[in-house]
Amino acid sequence: MSTKKFLIFVIAIFLIFPATNVYGHGLGIDTISSINVEGKSISISVEIPMYFAKVDSQQITITATDDESNQTAKNITFLIGLFHQNEMILRNYFFADNGILVIKVKPTTEGEVEIHGEQDSLLGAWHGTELNPIEITGPIFNSGGLYNFEIEVRTIDEPTNIIEDSSVYYADLSIVETTEYLQEDSLGNEVKFRLKSYFDKISNLEYNPENKIVSFEMPFDWSEKQVSHIPVIHEEVHFPKDFAEFLYPSYTGKVNGIDLFKASVTIDDYTEDDERIVHFVLLQDHLKYIKNQMKKSDEPLPDKMIFTLLASDKPGFPLTAYTKSEDFQVDLSWDPLEIQPGVKTNFIFTIRDGATGEPIRNSDYTFVIIQNGNEIHRATGTAQVGGDFKQYKFGEEQTGPTIIRFENIRNTGQETEFGFVVAPEFGSITMLILIISVIGVIFVTRRNSFALKTNF
Repeated sequence: MSTKKFLIFVIAIFLIFPATNVYGHGLGIDTISSINVEGKSISISVEIPMYFAKVDSQQITITATDDESNQTAKNITFLIGLFHQNEMILRNYFFADNGILVIKVKPTTEGEVEIHGEQDSLLGAWHGTELNPIEITGPIFNSGGLYNFEIEVRTIDEPTNIIEDSSVYYADLSIVETTEYLQEDSLGNEVKFRLKSYFDKISNLEYNPENKIVSFEMPFDWSEKQVSHIPVIHEEVHFPKDFAEFLYPSYTGKVNGIDLFKASVTIDDYTEDDERIVHFVLLQDHLKYIKNQMKKSDEPLPDKMIFTLLASDKPGFPLTAYTKSEDFQVDLSWDPLEIQPGVKTNFIFTIRDGATGEPIRNSDYTFVIIQNGNEIHRATGTAQVGGDFKQYKFGEEQTGPTIIRFENIRNTGQETEFGFVVAPEFGSITMLILIISVIGVIFVTRRNSFALKTNF
């Protein structure tokens, strides 16, 4: 494909994950960053399997790290409360002399939740060894959805150094849950829909064949405390690829009646052979925007999200990210559509005037690729006609959440970011394109439209 064709190549859709998280908020690991404990800055990560019942080694791992030394903290006693669907599963003290708490879990369908191990005489904290770890048995992690951890640090440095009036910190993690629904098409035939949630339980799927709409619900707390803790929410709608009456070139979405940005709803025809998957991916800024829109009415905020997926016969278009000041906008696409390790990828972009949308000639920039918080590629350049492209070949080990950042646009220090991911649920090769990152981006409210412009 020629450079000119690169610059008019139309693609759309990316997924942003925080660089410090392996799978993003709620998936696999959540990190409580830089808390003050006895004058020390420490970070606490909580990790559980995403598919808890489908892994050989089932365990909870909680790690406390000293931010200054980057070493694990010593002689940590945690007070841990675990909650699911607003019900407490357990609340106990646990001790980790090396800062790493490993708890083996054996779910059962009946009985009570029980902890097995040894307890100290000071706080009654459970502790274990590599040969004899702490173990929890009982009806725990038997269902998917959101699990909430409340964590206090009660000792540090010395086992007897008890911290009074310790603060409570929160980590939220999800176990992926898949549910199935049979719905009737326009001819009365049954069609199987599947919902996969990477946040909380989803329910009440309905398909309206006349209006070509799928809707479903998920419980959600719209409080500022909760919303400010969530970088991303990810939900999937699966349906057969031969379900012709709902197989459209694109879809639009709503949450609680509020229109979503195009970037929030994306199509995946690569992961499953027989199913189309439509992804809802909502960033924290999207959640805040939806909340602000809902507050304009006199109605109290709901305790859930109602997702609506509407079929559209309009083709997809390139998406746009703005710098925080809105002085500049950047359009980004890439070729080939499937980003594979070992294959060169052409990243095509245009730098435009944020007010007019016109390409800006002779625009200097720095093109940066970041994975897991580490910079893996950096290149500078000048978009002489406003548009340019860069090539990069990912190595076999370079999979997972990835950020593309445009830094120092036109030597102003302004920047914006896009992201994509090789996520575990999508396999190790295909780079599924999901959603645009708008970190630090001001949404285009002054244009009085949700539409993302296509100026090619």
